[in-house]
Amino acid sequence: MENKKPNVALILVIILTLVTGSCAAGFFAGRLSAGNQSNSFLVLPGQNPQPLQSTTQNGSTQDVDQLFTPFWQAWKLVHQEYVNQPVNDTTLMRGAIKGMIEALGDEHSSYIDPDLLKEFNAQLSGEEYEGIGAYVDTTREYLTIIAPMMDSPAEKAGLKPGDQIIAIDGQDMTGINGELVRQKVLGPAGSQVRLTIKRPGVDQPFDVTITRSSIKSTNVIGRMEKNNVAYIRLLAFGDEKTTQDFHDMLKKLLAQKPKGIILDLRNNGGGLLNSAIDIASEFIKEGVIVYEQYGDGHKDTYKATGKGIATDIPLVVLVNEGSASASEIVAGAIQDLERGKLVGVTTYGKGSVQIWTDLVNNQGAVRITVARWLTPNGRTINKIGLTPDIVVTLTDADIAANRDPQLDKAIELLSQ
Repeated sequence: MENKKPNVALILVIILTLVTGSCAAGFFAGRLSAGNQSNSFLVLPGQNPQPLQSTTQNGSTQDVDQLFTPFWQAWKLVHQEYVNQPVNDTTLMRGAIKGMIEALGDEHSSYIDPDLLKEFNAQLSGEEYEGIGAYVDTTREYLTIIAPMMDSPAEKAGLKPGDQIIAIDGQDMTGINGELVRQKVLGPAGSQVRLTIKRPGVDQPFDVTITRSSIKSTNVIGRMEKNNVAYIRLLAFGDEKTTQDFHDMLKKLLAQKPKGIILDLRNNGGGLLNSAIDIASEFIKEGVIVYEQYGDGHKDTYKATGKGIATDIPLVVLVNEGSASASEIVAGAIQDLERGKLVGVTTYGKGSVQIWTDLVNNQGAVRITVARWLTPNGRTINKIGLTPDIVVTLTDADIAANRDPQLDKAIELLSQ
């Protein structure tokens, strides 16, 4: 989870029309640094850099100018000696920041460049993008469709969850980084892209030509299922618009007097902490939602807002290995407080908190891990995940046959 901006780290829920679901940096649940966005709500101490001194591993201090003498020496050598001149100073600067953050050895601390930051912020705010309109997983052997967006070019072209993009416009994508493949699929509205698809259960790959378009993204999907059961899916924990859209959809579904509600958090890589608290509070009347444990030993407690409109109706939450961070906060609170049952498979297991801070001069942002989070019962889920109350797998064969046994089980539980 992140203290100030979001993060994601397994199945980067990415919108091919726009964004990486939680940025190409890892699953997240977090907050935005003070001054980054209007929904910032926490300023942590110690965020002002100390330019003159740094602390060494043994606790002593040293002069930063002296410490960075080798860096500037290397900078000068690159400009003097590198064969391909002139070098791009902005690229070198960004590379230095990226390397510094990576040197922390923390998989959830990262640097994000300005282009990806723009995409990331756009997804959180539900802005309009140009592309094919599909949530994808960039971490597998091939770029894999998680789900096409409703009424998107991807859906109209017949793309299905589990489809693998093995070639683009005839170019083989074997061995190509998933994020680079994703960028190749993006493009201006009106342009076409030919995707070669490998589909589970289908012997031979096939081509699909899709005309890209401008797509208004949404993080909330809702509908009535059979047996008078309501279904609401959250794709990411975005900004205030997401929480309002979720509240409005929930209100619309409750007006139809369902027997119960299914909250689908599968492949939801996380989002903003305040969004997680607000959405969990829709179902939890009172009590702790999550604790944050900091390195200095102090602990922050976040409780239900008391404003929920679905605090009594029977509830089942769908989770899988792509449910992370903010999703795990909500699912963990519901499980610990015995508010509902979790159905699916063990979640990703991201139990850390990050601060996202925009860098000056529009040079991207950095995400720094500052704390760990705990469920209401004090459980840590980092690298462990949440084990569902009822384990139900979803196989490639199920996807190929358009079956969803996890959803079926949730409907069954709420129909009793």
